[in-house]
Amino acid sequence: MFDYEVLRLVWWGLLGVLLIGFAILDGFDMGVAMLLPWVGRTDPERRIIINTIGPVWESNQVWLVLGAGAIFAAWPLLYAVAFSGFYIPMFIVLSTLIFRPVAIKFRSKNEGELWRLIWDWALFTGGLVPALIFGVAVGNAIQGVPFHFDENLYVTYTGYFYELLNPYALGCGVISVIMMILQGAMYLRLKTPDSFLERLQPIILICIILLLIGFTGMGVVTHSFIEGYQITSPINVLAPSNPLMKTVMKQSGVWVQNFYNTPWMMMAPLLVYVGGMLCFILRKKPLLAFASSSLMVSGIITTVGFSMYPFMLPSSSHFNSSLTVWDASSSSKTLGIMLLAAAIFMPIILAYVSWLYHVLRGKVTEESLYANENSY
Repeated sequence: MFDYEVLRLVWWGLLGVLLIGFAILDGFDMGVAMLLPWVGRTDPERRIIINTIGPVWESNQVWLVLGAGAIFAAWPLLYAVAFSGFYIPMFIVLSTLIFRPVAIKFRSKNEGELWRLIWDWALFTGGLVPALIFGVAVGNAIQGVPFHFDENLYVTYTGYFYELLNPYALGCGVISVIMMILQGAMYLRLKTPDSFLERLQPIILICIILLLIGFTGMGVVTHSFIEGYQITSPINVLAPSNPLMKTVMKQSGVWVQNFYNTPWMMMAPLLVYVGGMLCFILRKKPLLAFASSSLMVSGIITTVGFSMYPFMLPSSSHFNSSLTVWDASSSSKTLGIMLLAAAIFMPIILAYVSWLYHVLRGKVTEESLYANENSY
């Protein structure tokens, strides 16, 4: 139905959609977790906050599983490099993500103040650490990571964990944290009583300002100081995947060339600024404000994807081993079968998620906590 070139582009786009879905939905879970100790002043208020995400966190985390599964099946070379080279960060992410369901389930099993305080901070950690590490991972992907393939395409990662914690990557991590906090604050604005508004409104305004400043600042730094990667040999978009069949050079300013060469890609960074303005203008309309912050998230992730295209994970030690859309994918047959499966199951997942949020619409109040014996 589609040739190899189109299939590769479709799955590159679908991977971006899955990452955006994860950042928007599981992003507000992490943001709510980070805001819990600061916005909830009393135990009933903290229970209200926890119960805004308690029924939905599992369905939101499905987007992370789908993203990892898509990388495994559609981009096996990317999966091999990322999940082996970033093994320690991934282990830390999974370890802290475990805190979320455990904290939600265990917190109300004991009325002791210290007991609940421990689980509150465990939930906070389960939001902060993954948000930070995901941003750090993106920062390292932009800079390139040290790996190479031999003639048999056996991959070797030559970096160290501490090298991932460089200033630029940490800056991306901070932006990721702010982005998740904004999502969480917008979601709490939507799901909590009006008594929370006084505490949430300053957080929302500060996050919008910091996110716009941070996004602009990191864009300037990327353009001026971060060397990008560029393919210098002819590209055969229909060739079987082999990252060693190309030559790559590293040069300053390359990561912005796509926006000059393909002007419509400028829509991605514009979404960030438009979303920020809409967040401010529509801040008194919770649902529209949440949609606006989601627009900012979509714009940030899409900007990264467009700027790096066609690279997915550059190699900083052996440039020619860099992974691109054209040489890191599965076979044409595999991508075609997976696309058929996605066409069948993605609408089912979206329908289920839509139904879930429809059923759980409305605000969580202290009265609803005591009326529902299954509340957390």
